[in-house]
Amino acid sequence: MHLSESIRPILKQKGGVVLSVSPSSSVFEAVVLMAEKQVGALLVTADDKIVGIISERDYARKVIVKGRSSRDTTVHEIMSSPVIFVSPDHSVGECMSIITAHRIRHLPVLERDRLVGLISIGDLVNWILSEQQETIRHLQAYITGTPT
Repeated sequence: MHLSESIRPILKQKGGVVLSVSPSSSVFEAVVLMAEKQVGALLVTADDKIVGIISERDYARKVIVKGRSSRDTTVHEIMSSPVIFVSPDHSVGECMSIITAHRIRHLPVLERDRLVGLISIGDLVNWILSEQQETIRHLQAYITGTPT
């Protein structure tokens, strides 16, 4: 397992579909979309530019805890901005460090100013676990002398 490997394989496995909402959308609409698509965050875009990100955490902390109405609050009012992003050439280790340092869970991936994906801490952890399982399988095969 190499934490120095780029995140390109993760992006390829996930596909390039990234969900987004408008800053003027209601938080309710954003939360419904997150629930329908079973995702924890949505990019906020305006004029084909990333202007923010909204997550379940934003909803919990900035709407629910403060007693606001999700139907009367716009995404713009609670989104996190500016957005921290990475390129496909960033390594798994670098992405883990960024997520940890900034206490975030999602990283948009841009290549030449074009959005190519969104990775989460769950994606990174799953990749690491998968790589560890593969390493264990190879080591077991080596030790027992069985082909992989």
